[in-house]
Amino acid sequence: MSLGEFPCANHGTRFLGAAALTQQPHTPFVIAGVPFDGAVSNRPGARFGPEAIRRASLMLCDGIHPVFNVSPLTYLADAGDMRLPNASPLSDVRAHIEQHARTLMAQHHAVFLGGDHSVTLALLKAAHARFGNGEPLAVVHFDAHCDTWTDHFSEPSGHGTWLYEAIEQGLVSATHTVQVGIRSSGVREAREFVQDQGGVIHTARALRGKDGEDLQSIIDDIRERLGNRPCYLTLDIDCLDPAFAPGTGTPEPGGLTSSQVMTLLEGLAPLNWVAMDCVEVSPAYDHAELTTHAAATLVWTYLAGQTARHLSAMPQQALALETPKRLPAG
Repeated sequence: MSLGEFPCANHGTRFLGAAALTQQPHTPFVIAGVPFDGAVSNRPGARFGPEAIRRASLMLCDGIHPVFNVSPLTYLADAGDMRLPNASPLSDVRAHIEQHARTLMAQHHAVFLGGDHSVTLALLKAAHARFGNGEPLAVVHFDAHCDTWTDHFSEPSGHGTWLYEAIEQGLVSATHTVQVGIRSSGVREAREFVQDQGGVIHTARALRGKDGEDLQSIIDDIRERLGNRPCYLTLDIDCLDPAFAPGTGTPEPGGLTSSQVMTLLEGLAPLNWVAMDCVEVSPAYDHAELTTHAAATLVWTYLAGQTARHLSAMPQQALALETPKRLPAG
């Protein structure tokens, strides 16, 4: 049997029901699954996240976004799930992920569905090689956890160390790093590492009771700080309160609402995004598909915003040819 041909990766579900990448190889946007959860510290199961998020996305069949007034469907293809080793060292798994990601990023604006958060380091390496131009990237990091630990329970790397490693390796600019939703316990050196290095942390506690217009000043501050620097978005679903996303490996009460995260993503759409991931969805712990529907909607919102930017940059003649038809409801 070929490498990575596990049941969790061997399925035919595609995000929004989009065409397979083999059928539409020249679309500007692509979805790819990263079904790996070998670096978790609590509950496993995120390897099943990519397929479950895709399945939930099928409800968005009438997918004209109410803010951006576009559907990403016409401009999107699905590359399926990466075929990854499962019993190899984390460094070997990451090397496979980076190779796959580099291939996709060479021709597409890529969105990756995890998988645990350890996969993001490999994705950042690929993004930095493609878009960094010798400079570190900006990153916006939605999460309950800081992910800036210097070790993974005495192991060198895991799903809680990737951001520390990315900053130390020069993949990410600390002063252009913004964390949103952080609230978990931990030593001060880890919790406030990004802030100590010159970045910004918007904790879940600081965001309590803020939504809609009350988030505009934060959106404005983030956009001003990051400017036009190439920016990577990583969204750990546990940034949401467990009431909105119970299906995750390390749930933390006191989190963000789905409305808050959608407001922030809509307001941050004009940033110079180069790629996104959505990680740590563990369907086995979900209830009534709350988590997978939240994840699918947040990914769809990001894609709609970037599709609107893509269309706005196109000549009017080409735009008329590419404007998608509204899909029938149902």
